[in-house]
Amino acid sequence: MSGGFRLLTGRLILRRFHESDLEAFLAYRNDPEVARYQSWTSWSREEGEAFLARQRDLEPGTPGEWTQIALERREAPGLIGDCAVKVQAEDPRQAEIGFSLAPAWQGHGYGTEAVTALLGHLFGTLGLHRVIAVTDAENAASAALLERAGMRREGHLVENVWFKGVWGSEYLYAILEREWRDHASSVTSTS
Repeated sequence: MSGGFRLLTGRLILRRFHESDLEAFLAYRNDPEVARYQSWTSWSREEGEAFLARQRDLEPGTPGEWTQIALERREAPGLIGDCAVKVQAEDPRQAEIGFSLAPAWQGHGYGTEAVTALLGHLFGTLGLHRVIAVTDAENAASAALLERAGMRREGHLVENVWFKGVWGSEYLYAILEREWRDHASSVTSTS
């Protein structure tokens, strides 16, 4: 990934964040349903501004750093959500991904399209070996999205995290580069 990072899918642009994304970013990040399964509860304007400034200066794909990638529909400008990637500092052939979408854009396949494009970039361009994702075990929509993108559930961690005042359980998803190639070719051959 580079400073001019940009991926195009059939309906989406995956790109670096812009200052103009602040209002939309704060709107969905402060929605209780979006925050429900995330590490945050809400974001202040100052936190949002600092986040955008940090992302602007952060080289995407830097090992040990979370990089957020803005999601925008090709047919209409405006932020609809984001994906995240953190390449492991101790082994830069592996990464973790995440995602958040504004409620109006959930359930339309945008998340699956974005995650699929991101995985293609991580395996194809960056040459990674393995990518994981962790989701709350109660977040059925995210688990289904990861499975549609070709990831397999590798583990069920029971009450492994103290989360917003209660013990939470998580699913661990993973995909290897060779599994990604197989999944991508099977999707291509059936479309």
